[in-house]
Amino acid sequence: MKSAVLVIDVQRAVCESAFAVQAVIVRINAVLRSARAAGAPVVFIQHASSDGPLERGSPGWELAPELDVQPADTVVGKTAADAFHGTVLQATLEVLAVRSLVICGLQSEFCVDTTTRRALGLGYPVTLLADGHTTADNGVLTAAQIIAHHNRTLADIRSFGPRVTLAPAHEIVFDGAAA
Repeated sequence: MKSAVLVIDVQRAVCESAFAVQAVIVRINAVLRSARAAGAPVVFIQHASSDGPLERGSPGWELAPELDVQPADTVVGKTAADAFHGTVLQATLEVLAVRSLVICGLQSEFCVDTTTRRALGLGYPVTLLADGHTTADNGVLTAAQIIAHHNRTLADIRSFGPRVTLAPAHEIVFDGAAA
């Protein structure tokens, strides 16, 4: 089953307050190397707004400089928490003959959660990079609690048919290539 990696919103402005973001980026980059070595597509999702820190073209909108972005990778812009909503993501995955997804990025409780649920609804089994998504404290829960909650909650969803499998970066495998 051909898999693609979706790297969601690892952008300068979003990274500023994210918990352990540099370690998360290191793990994401390791998975990207493995994906590319196996010929699996890499898709970066980039949120844009009409103003504020994620305004298209602003420094905060740019992908994090530590992220390993290669010319052959695909970048899909979005304006909602759901990376499929009003974007070319679904059509891109169809053209690439992708049948399953590895999802990672920012923020756990917003775009990672929403995109994961939508992917399940569209029939994609998802491997959630358990140590490859992060967020910021929100005044009620710490980032670590939010991450743990979403790992547990997303892996418990059964109603769509396809499921979420949790895996740390070092366990992600693409066609025989280990991360």
